[in-house]
Amino acid sequence: MKELRKYYRIKGSPEEIYAALINPFAIALWTGAKAEMKEEPGTPFSLFDGDIEGINISFEKDSKIVQEWFFGDQEEKSIVTISLRPNRHFTKIDLHHTNIPDEAYEDMIHGWDVFYFGGLKEFFEK
Repeated sequence: MKELRKYYRIKGSPEEIYAALINPFAIALWTGAKAEMKEEPGTPFSLFDGDIEGINISFEKDSKIVQEWFFGDQEEKSIVTISLRPNRHFTKIDLHHTNIPDEAYEDMIHGWDVFYFGGLKEFFEK
């Protein structure tokens, strides 16, 4: 199992970025794919037409999202924590992803950089 910690910076306020990460209609706009999401701990979520699925663990309005991501029959929970902090006209994003299966690690880095935060950055900075 591997762990990933990455930092991103996207133009926009933490409130705007947070809304784009938890509103299923906004998620569909920047991903181009169907999303299911509720800002409620314990609810299931699905992103990128079901390519990413899991359970929402907790939310701190406009500043933090914690989720469990599913990787098959994995025993150890893979936890994703996304923290948002303002920085002038940008939002600093701290991503911490734990218990990534070794064989999925490189794909996860690529997915975060290109599709997830890459897509979000493109959406906000067009």
